[in-house]
Amino acid sequence: MKDAVVIKSYQNGINLIMREDVPFEQITEELAAKLCSSRGFFGNADVALSYEGRRLEHNQELALVDVIRQSSDLNLVCIVGKDEETDRRYIKAIQKVQKKLPVGSEGQLHKGSLKNREVLETESSIIILGDVYPGSAVMSRGNIIILGGLYGEAYAGTDVSEGMEGNYVAALEMEPERLKIGDFKYKSNNKQTKWGIRSKVQPKIAHVKNDKIVMEPLTKEILDTF
Repeated sequence: MKDAVVIKSYQNGINLIMREDVPFEQITEELAAKLCSSRGFFGNADVALSYEGRRLEHNQELALVDVIRQSSDLNLVCIVGKDEETDRRYIKAIQKVQKKLPVGSEGQLHKGSLKNREVLETESSIIILGDVYPGSAVMSRGNIIILGGLYGEAYAGTDVSEGMEGNYVAALEMEPERLKIGDFKYKSNNKQTKWGIRSKVQPKIAHVKNDKIVMEPLTKEILDTF
């Protein structure tokens, strides 16, 4: 019998090749078994996920994410599309962001998503390996980097006396309910779309410029200015 799912690993991620003619539950069960048996091989690297072979609904994408997080030690930061050049830009952005903050100190790295109206407060800058769900919030006196989606609230530079011109909020997907840097609030003209990890992500960074918060694509050139 042919495998329901085949896992291919590459330098910055894993690709799932799935059969279209089997139930989705069979794919998730086989994926979980394969990841558990090869847990030591994959380690705890930060990876992007891509897939091919069948179309998935949004809830099925989230189910794949849950299987990977529960059956391995991998830190899944996003799902990427099949455009290789776009993927390379996303991976470079992830790598650049991860180098911006030391993660060895307590309180500067949070593994897991914020959900169910959780509120995370920190005295220092922070990297979140996960999503910030609607209704949840992260508050930092420094910068906030979300290796996932920001769909809830984010407050950076909460100690205004230390200045907010250099503070920023970066996320692989930026659709906040509320965003504030220092005393400045971000006002969006767009309606929030259905949140969640998508097959196409748009990394962005929000920072203060000319006394207002601006939102820009997350690039190496932009990060080098901070």
